[in-house]
Amino acid sequence: MPSRRGPAPSPNARRRNTTHALGEHELAAASGEGRALPKALGIETSGAKRFWKTWSTAPQTQHWLETDWAELEITTRLVDSFYQGNVRLAGEIRQRVGRWGATTEDRARLRMDFNQQTEQEAAAAAQEATRDLDDELFKMLSE
Repeated sequence: MPSRRGPAPSPNARRRNTTHALGEHELAAASGEGRALPKALGIETSGAKRFWKTWSTAPQTQHWLETDWAELEITTRLVDSFYQGNVRLAGEIRQRVGRWGATTEDRARLRMDFNQQTEQEAAAAAQEATRDLDDELFKMLSE
C-alpha cells in the first residue's frame, strides 16, 4: 500500500484557488486612440515608434495608471536602443511586455479576457506589424 504524505483530503473539500486575488480583467472590444509619443523621449527608430503606437492603443491600456505609462516610456527607450543594435536588451523587453499581457500565454496567466472580435483585430494588426518588423530586422541584420 503506498504511503500518503500529510492528512487525508476532506471528503467535502473545495478548491480555494478558483478566483484570482486581483480578479479577472474584461477588456473592451475596441482599442482606444492611445497617447501621443512624448517628443522628450527622443525616439529615433521606426520600430520603437511602432512599438509605442501598438502598446498605447492596446485594449490593456484602459486599466493603466500613470505609473504604467511611465513604464511604457522606459520600455520604448529600451526598444529604441534595441533597434539601434543593442540586442542584449531583448530579454528585458520581453519581461516587461509580458507583464502587460503581450502574448496569449501572458494574458491567460494575468487572467485577461478579450472578446472574439478583439482577438481577430489584434491578430490582423500583429500580422501586418510582423511583416514590417521582419523587413526592418532583415535590413538591420544584413548590414
